[in-house]
Amino acid sequence: MSDHPPLPTRLTVAALVHWQGRFLLVEEEIKGQCRFNQPAGHVEPGEDLIQAACRELKEETGLTAAPTGWLGVYLYKPADSEATFVRTAVIFDLEKAPGQHHPEDPDGDVLACHWLTLAEIAECKPALRSPLVWQCIQDYLAGTRLPLSALKAFI
Repeated sequence: MSDHPPLPTRLTVAALVHWQGRFLLVEEEIKGQCRFNQPAGHVEPGEDLIQAACRELKEETGLTAAPTGWLGVYLYKPADSEATFVRTAVIFDLEKAPGQHHPEDPDGDVLACHWLTLAEIAECKPALRSPLVWQCIQDYLAGTRLPLSALKAFI
């Protein structure tokens, strides 16, 4: 048992969106710096994880899509934060062209949406918002697919 008080924990979701060898990343301005992230955000009261991932995808990219799988749960503690983030990543494999998309972005921090190849993402690795962006892509490429039915919510 630790003598330290528990640190705040933030529950977040990410949408890993794949289409024809490219991944959808959003460009954000974080503390004055350009960062790349999967469409992601905090789970809102009353939402389950799938609803939250679908909402974040729509808000940050304008896309509406059905999830096809789940990557798992990731725990991340940034060096510059007191919070620990629990992030689940939901997969959206698009079978048809995504068409035009524009962020609705009520928070105003998404600058643009980009469809990037793995090589392009590797080039911008220092600008990724967290190491979870790269790890989720690597897990996806390794074939990790968990059933959406494993995500349970009792709200």
